[in-house]
Amino acid sequence: MAVPKRKMSRSNTRHRRAQWKASPPDLVPITIDGQRHLVPRNLVRAYQRGLLTPTD
Repeated sequence: MAVPKRKMSRSNTRHRRAQWKASPPDLVPITIDGQRHLVPRNLVRAYQRGLLTPTD
């Protein structure tokens, strides 16, 4: 694991952290009870099994 040799300034730390950005989940269309819903890809199985109910 990389270990810093010197203390990083608060300005540099915050500048580095500010570069991180969340990306929106990719939505995929699924059909439940004849209605088309857009749901996140990782939750498709849960919707198909009835564990989650879509709220569109």
